[in-house]
Amino acid sequence: MSFEPAPFTAEDYRARMDRAARSAADAGLAGVLVAPGPDLVHLTGYRPISTERLTLLVIAAGREPVLVVPTLEAPDAEDAAGAPALTLLDWTDGRDPYAVTAPLLGSGGRFAVSDNAWAMHLLGLQKARPDTSYAALTEALPMLRAVKDAAELTRIEAAGAAADAVYDKILGLRFAGRRESDIAADLAALLREFGHSQVDFTVVGSGPNGANPHHEAGDRVIVDGDMVVLDFGGLKHGYGSDTSRTVHVGEPTAEERRVHEVVREAQQAGCAAVRPGIACQEIDRAARAVIDAAGYGERFIHRTGHGIGVTTHEPPYMIEGEEQLLMPGMCFSVEPGIYLPGRFGVRIEDIVTVTEDGGRRLNNTSRELAIVE
Repeated sequence: MSFEPAPFTAEDYRARMDRAARSAADAGLAGVLVAPGPDLVHLTGYRPISTERLTLLVIAAGREPVLVVPTLEAPDAEDAAGAPALTLLDWTDGRDPYAVTAPLLGSGGRFAVSDNAWAMHLLGLQKARPDTSYAALTEALPMLRAVKDAAELTRIEAAGAAADAVYDKILGLRFAGRRESDIAADLAALLREFGHSQVDFTVVGSGPNGANPHHEAGDRVIVDGDMVVLDFGGLKHGYGSDTSRTVHVGEPTAEERRVHEVVREAQQAGCAAVRPGIACQEIDRAARAVIDAAGYGERFIHRTGHGIGVTTHEPPYMIEGEEQLLMPGMCFSVEPGIYLPGRFGVRIEDIVTVTEDGGRRLNNTSRELAIVE
């Protein structure tokens, strides 16, 4: 838990921006336009707030990356770890930021734009450069952040180990007689205790609430006999954790044990299927086949997994129809579930990374049905 990663360097960010430029060119795009958000953090280390003032990173093959920033925010941009790998271009209030940015788009063409760019900024730029068109970044370059380097993997591993420590601790707390929101607060506090700077979610679904995969922890009091779905995660060292386990208050019924075992076997099948060169959809198929065979196919109502990195949900997605091939360094969840409306739900989730010859779990707590008080 005391792991402290070495900071990313300007050269790390330069390599990422170069890779983005090459990926855009290979996809037939003129470049990449990146607004404040996770893509900008990943590519430059700069984390500004998103406002009505335009901030935009412009990347194109064969050209130096340029970060357009408001003058009043230029000192913060200059302090970013990736700043030495790009050119800063600032604009002052009263000037047209789109006129400042337009020349950077070269001869025009089609650009990939980060998904969270403001419409007003994109429309303003398009008005200044009607010879341009745009595509959502996750549609045009979905794998831009998908393959993690060694330094990124160490951060995701540390986040996973911290989430495991949280689960081990939560098992020692009392569940019966407490509200879901109380357990959720415990999870959030423990995530921070074990080094998370950001808590993204603390799902606590007890009894019938567990049949809602994204149930918001509420005032329901947990009672003896409840199945309780726990799903929690956030960011540590700038990279995500996300794990799910299902526990039971008191002795479970034979049916509850059976459903949990089916999900455990499905999750094992999904993890065992991970290897380079197969399509993402094969992970979904492997897990879903187990649940289908057990007769609960209609009660598995979501994809088997999602990518994770500087955000807790990102491409690639483990779902039927996703033909993207797995590559070493990809990290994603494997999280099948069964949800019985009005009764209970079960989900088991680990983060897995693709290795040179298979897959490796980054969560290692027991997947057996834990009994809590």
